[in-house]
Amino acid sequence: MSLSDHPRAYGTAAVALAFISGVLVTLGLKDLYPDLEQRFRQRPRARAPRGAADARRRSSLFWGPVELEDREDSDGVAVPGAFIPRDEGVSDGIEGCIGRTPLIRIHSLSEATGRTILAKAEFLNGAGNSPKDRVALNMIQAAEEAGILVPNRGDTIYEGTVGSTGISIAALARAKGYRAHICMPDDQSLEKSDLLHHLGATVERVPVQPITSPEHFVNLARRRAKEHTESGADSSVGFFADQFESPFNFQAHMRTTGPEIYAQTSGKLDAFVAGAGTGGTISGVAKYLKEVAKLTKLKVVLADPQGSGLYNKIRHGVMYSSTEKEGTRRRQQVDSIVEGVGINRVTENLEEGRDLIDTAVRVTDAQACKMARWLVEHDGIFCGSSSAVNCTAAVVAALDLPKGSTVVTILCDSGTRHLSKFWKKIAESGLEDEPKPDDLLTLLDIKKPR
Repeated sequence: MSLSDHPRAYGTAAVALAFISGVLVTLGLKDLYPDLEQRFRQRPRARAPRGAADARRRSSLFWGPVELEDREDSDGVAVPGAFIPRDEGVSDGIEGCIGRTPLIRIHSLSEATGRTILAKAEFLNGAGNSPKDRVALNMIQAAEEAGILVPNRGDTIYEGTVGSTGISIAALARAKGYRAHICMPDDQSLEKSDLLHHLGATVERVPVQPITSPEHFVNLARRRAKEHTESGADSSVGFFADQFESPFNFQAHMRTTGPEIYAQTSGKLDAFVAGAGTGGTISGVAKYLKEVAKLTKLKVVLADPQGSGLYNKIRHGVMYSSTEKEGTRRRQQVDSIVEGVGINRVTENLEEGRDLIDTAVRVTDAQACKMARWLVEHDGIFCGSSSAVNCTAAVVAALDLPKGSTVVTILCDSGTRHLSKFWKKIAESGLEDEPKPDDLLTLLDIKKPR
């Protein structure tokens, strides 16, 4: 069962959306920001779609245009459509540790480019230690408001994930009285599935399959949720979170990550750079910054690893990667050592913000490995593979801007989740034994601007 399949889900939400308090609960912001008052106003434009296909096709018909009030943050910075509250010293449970992450200046990248490169430290979110905490919390709270999930009834949250969303769901499920069942491809790092086990989740590592296969990890999770609900063994239900297509994904970033970045930069940024797995982060942040905050000159840049088709989709309108050529494909998914970003289809979450993405940067595995090692050597930042892709693309994007420009990107998760695969590759390549590099652009084989 997912939100789009539940007979009461959209009817309940439609009523709740008539009231500001209902919106706050439905969108998962009441607990995340407990002292918000009348932050968002939202009116439905049409009746809620009843079927899963209709919901996925036109989720925007249900949510309608978002009317947001301008507020000031704790330092007096005007933030269109949001109010970033001051920390009160005591957080309400683990969910109170989600959001309001620091925005840090990466000194070495800024000095190498002559531009200010800032990174949102999303690995400091308190439940699953990644930006997926925001998404997981929002999806769970929406399902609770719709009456699908009931704490301590034996309900189980099912999700297909390469790791990070599953970890966030597993941690929050424990805290909120649910079980978690995670399906993931068997080519992902073992640290992720080990952590999921320690968090009490049931984990199925399955062979890599194309999305058209019923055995693809996402399709398997959907089927497991349906089987749970239809079993009738007890009153519990199986809830399929559906992170790739759920509108509660991009909306979490539109209503929290985007406003936080705006407040932390005082609205003074020239580019936002992020990768796309589900597409929720780049779409949600882009929609807030461009549509709500009206930063019309902002450049939104997709960071895409090798083997992903999104680079060509954004740059040329065609979903294609050179690894798709006959006789060259080594994997059913994106042919890269990078985990968490890169995909060969357009999800509903990416579609929500695709028209707001200005360009894309392709990052090779070699560049990602070298960037990860550079960040350790120069900044003490021990990051995962997707963060290394983001930072490499941020450097490329920065060099296309005038000196003194400001670029914001995302540090997704820690390198501790990538020891057996990504960081093992870095060690095997000899990067850890080489002298400390001092020329970033030469190291990454990036052309210096004229």
